Amino acid sequence: MKKKLKVAIVGRPNVGKSALFNRIVGQRLAIVDEMEGVTRDRLYAPAEHFGRQFIAIDTGGIDTASTAVFNDSIRRQAEIAILEADSIVLVVDGQIGVTEQDLMLARVLLKTAKPIVLAVNKIDHPRDQPLLGKFYTMGIKEVVATSAAHGYQIAELLEKALSPLPDEAVEEEEETIKVAIVGRPNVGKSTLVNSLLQEERCIVSPIPGTTRDSIDIAFTFDGKKYTLIDTAGIRRKKSEKEVVDKFAHLRTERSIERADICLLILDVQEGITAQEKKILNSIEEAGKPCILILNKWDLTKGFRMEHALQALEEEASFARHCPRIAISALESRNLEKIFPLVDEVITTGAERVSTHQLNVFVEKALQRNHPPMIQGKRLRIYYMTQIGTSPPQFVVFVNRPDLMIDSYKKYLLNSFREVYPFPGYPLELHLRGKKQRDMTHQHVEERFDRRHRESPKELSDLTMESPEPYEEDL
Repeated sequence: MKKKLKVAIVGRPNVGKSALFNRIVGQRLAIVDEMEGVTRDRLYAPAEHFGRQFIAIDTGGIDTASTAVFNDSIRRQAEIAILEADSIVLVVDGQIGVTEQDLMLARVLLKTAKPIVLAVNKIDHPRDQPLLGKFYTMGIKEVVATSAAHGYQIAELLEKALSPLPDEAVEEEEETIKVAIVGRPNVGKSTLVNSLLQEERCIVSPIPGTTRDSIDIAFTFDGKKYTLIDTAGIRRKKSEKEVVDKFAHLRTERSIERADICLLILDVQEGITAQEKKILNSIEEAGKPCILILNKWDLTKGFRMEHALQALEEEASFARHCPRIAISALESRNLEKIFPLVDEVITTGAERVSTHQLNVFVEKALQRNHPPMIQGKRLRIYYMTQIGTSPPQFVVFVNRPDLMIDSYKKYLLNSFREVYPFPGYPLELHLRGKKQRDMTHQHVEERFDRRHRESPKELSDLTMESPEPYEEDL
């Protein structure tokens, strides 16, 4: 199968490239804001036009006159997108008119000999069509008036961008493991991605908050395919000074939710901070497995590994159960150990423990430590069964869920981890109490008819039967 066609969206800053990208892919993937320079890395997303599938590429604004801190890196990212694209959409601002930057970009793109369409954006009404006249001076044959904000003539734009390209067969989508790379700003997330890919895929800078969008990147290791999700660093709330920082935070949380596994990048020199604890909580609440990546190990002097691990375990309880690797993303040290461990964790999370094994565990746990008496009542555990995988989920049938105090639940979970570790995964333990005895007469008759047709019982016996769970409780 041949690869999907790629359409790159390029232009100077703040002409509406990301809004057009979101409109084409049908999702709000790229952050859109009136401030210039919001998009920095290039973004890829699958799109479709009347059954024809392709990859849309969003790029940062190209401005050769700017002296902004990330300008050179943004321009390099856009240049890479232009090189790998099969067709190019140059976006200009229809309300502002032709600028020197637009003319310069047009001259550069025309030299590529690739199909080019000029998208004159911010034409929100057909009466604005006369504004197109001045843009024909740019030398691009195909000119389309569009409005990314209102979806005006997006289909016509895509038709002109795709029609010169051969109708190639599309490669079938393969299931890949989605790996979210998360952490607070400036711990080395983008450096790790670049080292893994051995290319400058993401902009790297010592300035915190360089990455803003969540970027999906296809990656192959040892013949197996993965999707890396490079995310923006999650800042403290009071540090989110710009609206785009808040959008970046939301996209990072969504990336955690759609990932199969998370790599939490830590700066080994600073250890685990309050911000990492919050990120770990988000991962645990989302039910995702996590591997701790202790980065910048090359910068540590006189610091033993066991001391770093002990500090992690003391600061965050979930961190005790997460596998960890010490690496140097900058020097590409120990990176080859990451993905075998990813596979191992994913495989372990899909395993099931039989009900018999679980009940043997419950029996031994009860023998070692009986539940405490609470107001003359004691918790009774009837049995335990697994109801889900990735993350592992279990139901414990008890007489009264309110008698399961936190300390005893924690004892059960810790005891369970000793037998069935499920490394990297949060464990979900649900309690199910017996059915209420104050059932109506009609409910009693319905249960009587359903369960005792072959061996009739008296209704009085049925209402007093033992609280063993029924099949529908599972």
